[in-house]
Amino acid sequence: MDAAKLRAIQAPIKDRYRSNPEAASITLRANGTLDDESIACKVETGRALAVAGLHPATGGSGLELCSGDMLLEALVACAGVTLKAVATALEIPLNSGTVSVEGDLDFRGTLGVAKDVPVGFAEIRLAFDLETDAPQEKLDQLLKLTERYCVVYQTIRNGAPVKVSLSRTDSC
Repeated sequence: MDAAKLRAIQAPIKDRYRSNPEAASITLRANGTLDDESIACKVETGRALAVAGLHPATGGSGLELCSGDMLLEALVACAGVTLKAVATALEIPLNSGTVSVEGDLDFRGTLGVAKDVPVGFAEIRLAFDLETDAPQEKLDQLLKLTERYCVVYQTIRNGAPVKVSLSRTDSC
């Protein structure tokens, strides 16, 4: 896809959001079902059913997806798509590229072994490796705009408020 085609696709969407800001507010949803047999949750991805379970470092078999890996995979996907869209819009030629992410976890926190160890990632590192002839100032702009517009990156970086609830369903 080239910049003109991307602009043509996005122009009416942007116009609608400018004239009706409420139309831009959408609630995304994810659902899962607790597994009856093992410590796992079956997550509906829209394309298939993903089964998430414990990471081997916490006693999992390694056969199920780890939710920490899924978070990092979501960051790679979002950052990669965002970078590609920004490069297209700015007409920055990319011959090829990779996106990688690493996250450091200390599982003593999630297992309650050490109360002073936080639960969650201590650090996440996102990296792009691009094959391009674009000048450095264009690449700097590409990175800046990718960071600005990547939903998953911004959510992790800024921390969205999360509300948790639990309700009981009678088993009768």
